[in-house]
Amino acid sequence: MASLLGTSSTAILASRRLSSSSPSFPPSISVQNHGKKCYGGIGFQTKKGRSPRHLSVTNVATDINSVEQAQKLAAKESQRPVYPFAAIVGQDEMKLCLLLNVIDPKIGGVMIMGDRGTGKSTTVRSLVDLLPEIRVVAGDPYNSDPTDPESMGVEVRELVIRGEQLPVVSTKINMVDLPLGATEDRVCGTIDIEKALTEGVKAFEPGLLAKANRGILYVDEVNLLDDHLVDVLLDSAASGWNTVEREGISISHPARFILIGSGNPEEGELRPQLLDRFGMHAQVGTVRDAELRVKIVEERARFDKNPKEFRESYKAEQEKLQQQIASARSNLSSVQIDQDLKVKISKVCAELNVDGLRGDIVSNRAAKALASLKGRDNVTPEDIATVIPNCLRHRLRKDPLESIDSGLLVIEKFYEVFS
Repeated sequence: MASLLGTSSTAILASRRLSSSSPSFPPSISVQNHGKKCYGGIGFQTKKGRSPRHLSVTNVATDINSVEQAQKLAAKESQRPVYPFAAIVGQDEMKLCLLLNVIDPKIGGVMIMGDRGTGKSTTVRSLVDLLPEIRVVAGDPYNSDPTDPESMGVEVRELVIRGEQLPVVSTKINMVDLPLGATEDRVCGTIDIEKALTEGVKAFEPGLLAKANRGILYVDEVNLLDDHLVDVLLDSAASGWNTVEREGISISHPARFILIGSGNPEEGELRPQLLDRFGMHAQVGTVRDAELRVKIVEERARFDKNPKEFRESYKAEQEKLQQQIASARSNLSSVQIDQDLKVKISKVCAELNVDGLRGDIVSNRAAKALASLKGRDNVTPEDIATVIPNCLRHRLRKDPLESIDSGLLVIEKFYEVFS
């Protein structure tokens, strides 16, 4: 799927000859005129003096969709096998934080810190199989929501204003990896300056932030990320939009994503501005139980020996977890939290001197997501006790002389207030 802004002016002008009853999203086919007439980005050889042949838009869209579906199926079969989420042994705190963010993306992501070799990256990447499908505008590089103007790209919004019907398809939520060595242009997207100056067209090539819109952006070893990329993430996480400013040209697109980061605290601390953007914080420790360690080693050996057979053995558990997540997402809006519990959550935050109100908001959201995951319509104090350490642990002001874990401080204050 090509960017609307990145399509050549020839294809755009030609596509206007097609039926105006449905919006045309030019396919990602480079257009070069070498004695050919071009319609919607598809060329037909014609003889001089003869009128060009026209092709039905519906047929083109159907053919393209069928090809895309076949390509997706082939890519899924050929892609690297992922370790099943249901097969992860232990690390319940990390797994719960990830599931709650999938159920309610507005929680704001999760930061996972822990020892090396504890399965942080494996667990995050195993989440791919559990991600539900969302409805997006077909052919749009920003995964625009056909019903939410806040999650629409500029081009899609213009189509809605003109009253045109949007082609909609269902696709799985994206998980995008942000490598440490990525350049700012690759992350934000780039502008074709030459085309902008010569043709007056804002030709834009979307980056990783566009691909991650309405999806998940995962940064491994996030505490080692370059400062200029951290600034880009901060700006997008704060506004939900990515703006590229180059040579007097400004292009913006939606960039609302679940930010997931992992790292080893021994390799350096995370900047407090970015740390505060993570909704939840999970701490991962090395498993000390000898029997559990043996089980983990044996499971990993089984997976390495025959990944396909290993994944098949966990297929039933994976499907059950998928259904549980889908049900929790659909029932989330009906979950209620009593006013008394809201006041107590805010009292805990106030007495712990938590800066800002993000701690209050995230604690309420996470508790409702947990209640929905358990199939209930009301939040209980036990739900709050489960999630509030993960929501507030990283927001406390650090005392270098304090030896107690910040999560334990949150639990102590919780029981003091809720008793």
